Amino acid sequence: MPIHHSKGTTAVKWVKRIVLGLVVVFAAFYLITRPEDAANAVQGAVDAVFNAAGSVVTFFTSLSS
Repeated sequence: MPIHHSKGTTAVKWVKRIVLGLVVVFAAFYLITRPEDAANAVQGAVDAVFNAAGSVVTFFTSLSS
């Protein structure tokens, strides 16, 4: 049986593609025009992920003891 998509679903897909494209273009522009700031932003994001992972590990360690 074929699956029929409504026009709303198609519009959402287009909006997602446009937003993703704009994010990629902005990221490339930021990387080219301000490479040091872009590197600092990426480093900050990586640090935040590692800190969050450490917090989750600490939580489960405390929970299990």
